[in-house]
Amino acid sequence: MINEIIENLEAIVGEKWVDTDPERVRSYSLESTNDNYSMVAPEPVAGSVIVKAADSEEIADILKFANKEKINVIARGAGTALSANTIPDQESIILSLERMDKIIEVDEENMLLKAEAAVSLGDIIEELKSSDHLYFPLHPGDEGAQVGGMAAMNAGGVRAVKHGIMRNQILGMEVVLPTGEIVHYGGSIGKLLKNNAGYDLMQLLIGSEGTLGVITEVSLKLYPEPEANGTLIVAFNDRKDAFAAVPAILKRGIIPMALEYVEKDEIQLAAADIGKKWPAEQGEYFLIIMLSEAKEDDLFEIGARIDQITAEFNPVEMLIAQSISERKDILDIRSHILPAISDKFVDSPDVTVPRGSLLEYLEKLTEIEEKYNTKCPVIAHAGDGNLHVLILKDEGAKPSYFEEIKKDIYQSAVDMGGTITGEHGIGKLRQDYLPMMYSERELEIMKQIKNIFDPNNILNAGKSI
Repeated sequence: MINEIIENLEAIVGEKWVDTDPERVRSYSLESTNDNYSMVAPEPVAGSVIVKAADSEEIADILKFANKEKINVIARGAGTALSANTIPDQESIILSLERMDKIIEVDEENMLLKAEAAVSLGDIIEELKSSDHLYFPLHPGDEGAQVGGMAAMNAGGVRAVKHGIMRNQILGMEVVLPTGEIVHYGGSIGKLLKNNAGYDLMQLLIGSEGTLGVITEVSLKLYPEPEANGTLIVAFNDRKDAFAAVPAILKRGIIPMALEYVEKDEIQLAAADIGKKWPAEQGEYFLIIMLSEAKEDDLFEIGARIDQITAEFNPVEMLIAQSISERKDILDIRSHILPAISDKFVDSPDVTVPRGSLLEYLEKLTEIEEKYNTKCPVIAHAGDGNLHVLILKDEGAKPSYFEEIKKDIYQSAVDMGGTITGEHGIGKLRQDYLPMMYSERELEIMKQIKNIFDPNNILNAGKSI
């Protein structure tokens, strides 16, 4: 970045909040993609500048300046993304939102929490400990994830079966558009449950991966905290049995907080990596079923029903964790799988298929494994049909068939009405596969939407579409 640009940015935010140190710029240019998918993650282009804005007005001024000079801007949160969303591929203004970390209010009457973009999931959990039995259910796997990024990426994760993904939790947002205007969606104060006035532009911003606007505030829906919680682990010796049990549980009216599928090698490595023990001693494949009910009697009744249902699918063990510490250990272990095994795999496409097609997809995956003479372990948010299929390294290197097997994994999902990404997004890693899902006309409409929001293409250019 030339000195004149640096000076203009310093005039907006103050000299203290502009940083060109190469090492720090590099650290802000990396994200979880580089840690977990090091063989496929792009290397960040050097020469960017970090700018730490204090509020929406400063962000508006930064974007107006970037528009005038046609400089790329990347909004930066906690860096927990997994599809190369915030890795610079050109010299950019890395717009860090870290100073915008205030919980603005917890409105118990309207059951919502309003927070600035850099408030983390961990911050929200801590804040709600003092509320009147309210909680926020979503858990994308990393409690360091920030609400602005969770909204921009439409985060999902473990606990999304009962209450839905991030899109379902957002009542309102403040956004700075690429051209510098500050706008509000969901009503002027973000507390409306219904709003049918015009096109729902807020829904376009959710999941737009930082390409249509900079999300600065989010109003999140809160829920009454259930009094009875428990986590079941059901173990199987055949992964077909485990997957077959999923729709059987759901179609009988049981809607758990989470319904996860994991495999023995990966879950035990994750447990060992954080100094914990995976509680199930039998089985090779496991369903983790997190229950959340109003009364303890309901919890035990549903647990008994799950026991009866899964008995039809040859389980070898069933455990229940009811204490807070036991349940937290299981969630922590499940959330740590990818970091614990990142040295063993190259990529992890997060395809999603209709829940009723899980077994069909598994059969197709078996054919893919045989075709390439490999194994593809699976980690799945099985309750919503979202599967993370691991493409393993071949003797420590990217396999020669990497592009071919990845395409087959994606195409098999699309062929049965699925998608190439259920939660991680497109970023840079999945752009080449979008034509599998959309026609040229559909992609052109998306590009036109981008152009209307961002006529000079200065916001996270070259990502998502």
